[in-house]
Amino acid sequence: MEDVLRHAGIGLRSPHYAEFLHRRPGVPLVEVHSENCFGGGRHLDVVLQARRDCEVSLHGVGLSLGSADPLSERHLRELKALVDRVQPMLVSDHVCWSSIGGVYANDLLPMPQTREALAHMARRVDQAQQTLRRRMLVENVSSYLQWQGAEMSEWEFMVELSRASGCGILLDVNNVYVSAVNHGFDAIAYLDAMPADLVGEIHLAGHTANPVTLEDGTASQLLIDTHSRPVCEEVWALYEHALSRLGPKPTIIEWDADIPPMQTLLDEAAAAGRRMQATSQRAQHAGAA
Repeated sequence: MEDVLRHAGIGLRSPHYAEFLHRRPGVPLVEVHSENCFGGGRHLDVVLQARRDCEVSLHGVGLSLGSADPLSERHLRELKALVDRVQPMLVSDHVCWSSIGGVYANDLLPMPQTREALAHMARRVDQAQQTLRRRMLVENVSSYLQWQGAEMSEWEFMVELSRASGCGILLDVNNVYVSAVNHGFDAIAYLDAMPADLVGEIHLAGHTANPVTLEDGTASQLLIDTHSRPVCEEVWALYEHALSRLGPKPTIIEWDADIPPMQTLLDEAAAAGRRMQATSQRAQHAGAA
């Protein structure tokens, strides 16, 4: 467990399955998308083989925890069976909604930051945890629009949701940066609001910048969370700031589009691990001074 806390792993995706099982690269943690393993098959077989050598984080994208639709009992049954089979270190999904009236948007849509939405989502997270019989982590998503009538900031919503439901937080630092640039809030303030005891995992990824023209004719840019690029320097800086406040946390490098050779992900994970170690050493020296 100590190695997992102090080192980073990778999102294990299908183009890398054969190489990963052949090389056994020694990463302490891999993350897989839960839904890919529903029903068994090649995805689950690879996860079970990887599980012999490292810890596994099961990361869901389809539970639609914030939807007004009832939680899918079938989805929860499949997830419970998978958790029981794999015995992962971590299980997570997103603070979002992605379906309404049984129609799925194939996207992670942001929640209204209201007391009503907070209470609704807390009940549903609790329902999922009761079914799984374990604590979940919930992840902040990147967003490209904001709801009117917000009663709190996104970071306040995340922390209150965690405290109300007993879940943990999967802090996606790239998503914090993307949303901060898109909406003009302070990413440092977001990170500083995260209690160390609530954050159970960190995500790092790359994004793209799309040029846009504002209503007044001004040229600007919209950041899109594409998971298709290396981690940028701004996100690395935010990651180091988060580590300085939170301490070492299991960290995953996500890369889901324009997927490069596996070694690129391993190099990014190694870079995260070095930052984690350096931040821990600075904290130790400061404590001893």
